[in-house]
Amino acid sequence: MIESTQFILYVSNQQKSCDFYMKTLGMEPVLNVEGMTEFELSGGTKLGIMPEKGIAKILGSMLPEPSSAKGVPRCELYLLVDDPDLYLKRSIDAGALEISPLQKRAWGDTAGYVADLDGHVIAFAQKSLIQ
Repeated sequence: MIESTQFILYVSNQQKSCDFYMKTLGMEPVLNVEGMTEFELSGGTKLGIMPEKGIAKILGSMLPEPSSAKGVPRCELYLLVDDPDLYLKRSIDAGALEISPLQKRAWGDTAGYVADLDGHVIAFAQKSLIQ
């Protein structure tokens, strides 16, 4: 049985990313120590931020250096929020790059996309009231 879920992003600068996500999410981290920052999102789900150098020590030579993939989209953080426009504006104000503006998507959600300071793709979305 899975008790909780945590997604961990590897970042080039933990403090800058912590500041970015504090501004974007409008919340303080529940953990912020050297090597790991965590934000409690909802329902037991956490977003973690770990320095690339820290995970590189764990990965050793088994996988490529995480910093070599900076800006290469491999996944996205899709967040259903109450006001996606607000989250998009906060993230852009905090330094995100707008990828795709807020609009109704083919799957029914209204979503907008940004890239964080390390190029991780984040979608802020809301379920559409009329399908």
